[in-house]
This record gives sequence, structure tokens and C-alpha cells, in this order.
Amino acid sequence: MKRLTVLSRAGMLVGASLGSLVVAQAAFAQDATGANAPANAEDTAPIVVTGTRLQRTALDTAAPVDVISVQTLKEQGTTELATALATVTPSIDFPRPSVTDGTDAIRPATLRGLSPDQTLVLINGVRAHTSALLNVNGSVGRGSAAVDLNTIPSTALQSIEVLRDGASAQYGSDAIAGVVNLRLREARSGGGATVTYGFYDTQVDTARTSRHVTGESSVTAAGWQGIGLGSDGFLTLSGEYTHRNPTSRGDLDPRLASPKVDSRFGDPEVDSYTVYANAGKPVGDSWELYGWAGYQYRDTKSAAFPRTPSSAAGGGVSSIYPDGFLPLINTKSSDLTATGGLRGDLGGWNVDINVSYGRNKIKFNTLNSANYSLGTATPLNFYDGALTYDQWVGGVDVSQKFDVFQSLNVAFGIEGRSEGYKIEAGELASYSGSGAQGFPGFSPNNNVSRHRRNGSIYLDLEAQVTDKFMLGIAGRGEDYSDFGTTATGKVSARYDFSPSFAIRGTASTGFRAPSLQQEYFTSIASVVQDGNVILTGQFPSVAPVAAALGGLPLEPEKSTNLSAGFVVRSGGFNMTVDGYWIHVRDQLGLSENIQGTFSPDVAALLAPYNVKAARFFINGLASTSKGIDVVANYRVNTASAGTFDLSVAGNVNQVEVTHVPTTTSTLDPAPTLFARSRVLAMEVGTPGEKVTGSIVWKKGMLGATARVTYYGNVIQPGTTAVNDNYVGKHAITDLEARYGAGKGLNLALGVNNLFDVYPDQVPASRNGSGVVAFPFFSPFGFNGRFLYVRAGLSW
Repeated sequence: MKRLTVLSRAGMLVGASLGSLVVAQAAFAQDATGANAPANAEDTAPIVVTGTRLQRTALDTAAPVDVISVQTLKEQGTTELATALATVTPSIDFPRPSVTDGTDAIRPATLRGLSPDQTLVLINGVRAHTSALLNVNGSVGRGSAAVDLNTIPSTALQSIEVLRDGASAQYGSDAIAGVVNLRLREARSGGGATVTYGFYDTQVDTARTSRHVTGESSVTAAGWQGIGLGSDGFLTLSGEYTHRNPTSRGDLDPRLASPKVDSRFGDPEVDSYTVYANAGKPVGDSWELYGWAGYQYRDTKSAAFPRTPSSAAGGGVSSIYPDGFLPLINTKSSDLTATGGLRGDLGGWNVDINVSYGRNKIKFNTLNSANYSLGTATPLNFYDGALTYDQWVGGVDVSQKFDVFQSLNVAFGIEGRSEGYKIEAGELASYSGSGAQGFPGFSPNNNVSRHRRNGSIYLDLEAQVTDKFMLGIAGRGEDYSDFGTTATGKVSARYDFSPSFAIRGTASTGFRAPSLQQEYFTSIASVVQDGNVILTGQFPSVAPVAAALGGLPLEPEKSTNLSAGFVVRSGGFNMTVDGYWIHVRDQLGLSENIQGTFSPDVAALLAPYNVKAARFFINGLASTSKGIDVVANYRVNTASAGTFDLSVAGNVNQVEVTHVPTTTSTLDPAPTLFARSRVLAMEVGTPGEKVTGSIVWKKGMLGATARVTYYGNVIQPGTTAVNDNYVGKHAITDLEARYGAGKGLNLALGVNNLFDVYPDQVPASRNGSGVVAFPFFSPFGFNGRFLYVRAGLSW
């Protein structure tokens, strides 16, 4: 399928944005008079701190920044932060993969179609820690270890700032696609509590059958409380509990004597609780102590592929599972973050000193399963081992504004980071022989404990040269204990022709250090052949067997980022249009299995290690992403109908993989290192077009939101073109009606996916097990219509 060019799609997007809002402005203009006239754009633009060392409005920055309020996040049916963010931010994609092991439980988000680990996540401007999970299966973001956005509850947040621009020179590794800054709520008083309950009411039409599903409910209870610390400090406490029942959207299994749905293809079962605290307390006349801490425990149960009665019989466990069985993958994630700091004035300089610690541990269990090697003596539940990642970050940031030009802000600082990564083996029965069906455990061969350190220094200058011209220059140098040094730079500029029109642009270089998970994740299975232990699986690139096949120490990914755009604002209307070009080189990818059967040379290289097949990470991919973002808003206060906020936001994006390695340092030619499906997942695994239009209405105690999101086609690639699955082009409609304002009782009724839209079906000819009935690359999932009610109390 050949897409429209980025340029033509961009023109259509800008035209649609302008047209819809111009029509809206004309429609409401006759009712907007006197005190009810549209508010000035300057009065409604939020203040941002991401991408700039100064406080500016979102319309006054040199790079595009989206600001999403906690209210916008709350006024949806979902209580998952990543899902809510993707719903209202067109450049963010959050697919909902299934039957992908741990990725079912900890799902990565993408920005501008790039890898999930190429977006930096901050909490109050401080680097957040990544998940211990490495995504190694066939999902969007394969090979990445990213921050789990769903570890932070929406109720703990004040707002989210999404910088859609490369920012490695300002913030360090990972900020190739952009930065997501989660700003925590700060309150000395007040509070609120909310309960959200919802369920699915959907018609599931698969290739082989049709059924109606009502149920699969979820409930979230959340609350926060502001507490004064003395006369001038604050402590804000937040908490959230969620229970979500699993969804099931699989097709009939034709392998059964009487075909039925024996899978659980859909969202996993989830139980989680999260607590957060954020505090600040002035010390003396010009200093403040501050800090925050959060903890989440999440218990998730997702399903593997079902084992049929014949499979159970072949494994010698038919007496235990005469009707076959469905293995469940149980992940128990414990996530901790804690930060403390001191900021204030020192000789006219603003100084901020902070230390942060983050840790994520994931324990794996396989439930309702069997180890065929043990026959009827097999346990049914297995402990599979654990992954742990932790991170210490310490930094000092210093800044001061000088009367040079109109103003010159000078900022500089240092940062140190220490990371650790560990793999712990599971119980013997989980990995011995054939291992637990569904998810074999980690064996002692997989045990890993690795650490690294890095230090960095940066300088960031931002000058208001004239009333109309702003110029920024930033540079950063970093040194890592594993791969050495790297340097990045950025130049940004903005020119305001008038209060109503400005142009802006940036040019930068960026980098992303290979994660410890990519460097050292090990998943090796062993079998005994002729009395010898034969190994197969994933090895670190520096392991002896990988080195024999040409594996090398991993190097950082590097990028070149260019962006240019303009800002228009007039009265209650504003619009930003920003084009971008991002080229990533030395990109990391997880290779395919290199089999000893490829050639006698490969077999000879593997033989000394008793290895049958091996895969590992390789530098050398290159890709180019280009596109355009358009965000347009119009606010009008009418005399009789209330206040209307209308917005249209869209992203058109094209990713092209421009280089794929075909050799290693020892293999020329090499077997296929990156399969067609891996390359296409990078290019067409996220929407080429996504447009969201919404109307938010408020009058007195009443309010409502209507939102339509259009998704362009996404391809879930197969081994060949005939095996590709297409999501199709679809529009999802969400509605919510509300009662209440400010303090007191608040009620809401809503529906997500009003018209019960699904991705295109996977044909029966490509779904031999009946499990994957819809492409799980779908950017809007595949669960159907969701009804919900929300009740809250604010004080």
C-alpha cells in the first residue's frame, strides 16, 4: 500500500484544521458579545517549563509543546495515563498488544512513530527510570526498554508537557523524538475523591463467528488531599486503586473437534494500587526544600496461546488437562521513585540541587500450565524469576538572567547517573526440560547483574535579542563507563512578526545510550541432545557466542533533528504548525536467530559453545522520520449557550528505514539479520495520519465533551506481503456529559468508541489457531464500545 506523500497529507491536515475552526468561529461569533467575547489567546495559553529554562507560554516557545491538564486527562473513560495521553495527543501512539508475554502488562508508548525508548520522560523535570522489561516479542517497540507511564496516576498530576522536538543537548540521552514532562500536583489545601466504573457492550465480529459481549468491567478509585506544612509549605498526597477484568476478542479455534473460543486475546486482568506524595517547604528567605515519592504495585495476568487437547496429550498431561489448557502469564511489578532537592538563590544565581532514585522489579509466574518434560508430576503454577532495574540520578542546575540584549538567560549544570540491571532465575521446574508452557522461566544461565555510571555537563543560553527575535544555543557532553563520550548541540530561534504571527525552528543533534537491558538481557533455553547441553536464545552482544558471530559492544544511537513552523493567534483562536525531519543512525535492533543450519561457517562458529541458534542486538539500522503537527484551538464565551472550547490537532508522519545491516564483523554474507516484518513494523506500525477534533462545552454546572479521532491505516506485517494484516482507516467517537463544578458532587456519564468500531478482521486463512482475530498493532485497541460512569467529590 502506497501512502500519500507527507506534503500532500500535511496540506490536507492544515486545511482541515483551519476550515473546521473558521466555521466554528463564524457560527459562534454572532452570540459572543460584550463581556462574553472570546478570551485572548494569551490569556488562555498555559505556562511551560519544558524545553526552556525560562517560564514561557506554550505559544511563545521556539519548539512545539503540548500542555495537557489533569482535567483533560480526567474527563475520559480510561484511567490509564498512557491511554488518556494518547487519546488527546495525536503524535503519541499507545497500541494494546496481546499474546506478547510481558509487553501485555507493560505497554510502551511512541512519539512521532519512533521507538518508545527514544522519548525521554521526566517527573517535575527530573529523569524518570525505565521499566526493567525489555520488549522482545513482535509488538510495536520491539527491542526497547521504556518508561512505564502507567505507574503514575492521573490524580497525582497537575499537567503534562509534551515537547515535540529533539532535546538531548538540554536533557541528555533518549530525547530524540521529544520529552514528556509529568508535573505533579502542588496543593496546600483542598482535595477530591473519584470512583470510575465501566464495562464493555460490544458486538464482536470475527472472521469465523459473531457474538455480543456485555461485561468485562473495570473500577478505579482515586483521591488526593492537600495539606499545609506550616504557613508556607505544602504536602499533596494522592492514591489510586484499579481493578480491570480481562477482555477476550479471539476467534473460534478450528483445531478443536467442536470449534470454540479457547483463547483470551485482549487486555489482561489488572489489580494495582499506587500512592504518591509531593512536598515543598521554604527554608529561610530564599531557599526551598522539595521532594516527591511514589510507589505502585501492579498484578497483571495475561494469556498465552491456548494448548489444545492434542497438545496436552502429546505432552503427557491429558489426565490433568483433558480439554487442553490456557497458560496465564502473571507479572507482579513493584515500582518505586523518590526525589529530594534544595533550590534557591546563591549570589544572584538560581541553584537547584537534587537526588533521585528509581527502581522497577518484575516477578514472573506462569499459571494454569505444565512442564511437559515432567509429565503428570508437573506443577501447574511456576515461579519464573525476576527482572530488576534501578537508577540513581544526582544533579546541580544553575541559572541567572542578565541584562544583555533585551535579556540573556544563562543556565549550566552537571548530572551523574548510576544504573543497575539484574536477572534472577526462577524455580527449577519453570525452566528445566521443555520449561513451563506459555512462558518458560529464567534459568541460572540467564542470571545477570550489571552496573554502569555516566556523568554529564551542559550549557544552555537563551537570549531575547530584540522585541521580535529570540535565539537559543545549548550544548551537552556525556561520558559513560561502558562506551565512552558523546556530545550534542542545539540551536533554536523564533521571530515574531507581530503579536498574531511568529515563525520558529530548531536544529539539533541527539543520542540515545544503549540501555542495560539491551546490553545484557539474556534468555537462553537449553535442551539435551546426545548427552550434550545445546543452547538457543538471546545473548548479550559481547557474550563469547555473540562475539563469534560478529557481535560488538553496543554504541549509542545518534540523530539529527530539524524542525520549522509558525504560530498564529488572534482573540480566542490560536494555531501552531510544525514540520520536522529526524534522521537516526547507528540505530539498535534485535537480530533474528542466527541458525547453525545457515551455512557450515556459521555451524563451525556455534559448535564450540554448544549453541544451536543465537540472537543479539546490533547497531547499524538507520531511519528517517518526517512529518507535520498541527494544533488549532478556539475558545468562545457565548451569552446564552455557555463556553465552547473547540480544537483540532493532527499529525502526519512517515518513517523510512534507510539502511539495514546485512553483515556482521565476522559474517559476510550473514543470514537475514532483520526480517521484513521487523523493518515494516518500524515503518508502518504506527499511524501515518492521526487527527483529533473535540468540542468541550460548559454552562453553569453542566458540561460535555465530544471527541472524534481519525486513525490512518496501520500494517501488522507478516513474513511475506500475503501475510500482512491491515488495521484499516477508522474514526473513534467518544462522548461524555458532566454535572458539577468546583467543590461538591461531580457526576459524569460517557461512552468511548460510541459506534463500536473495530480494526479490520484478520482473515481465517491467516489465523489458524483462532487467537489473533484483530491486528494488535491497532492504535485504538480492539475492545469495542465502553460505557462508564464517574462520581466524585471535591472539597
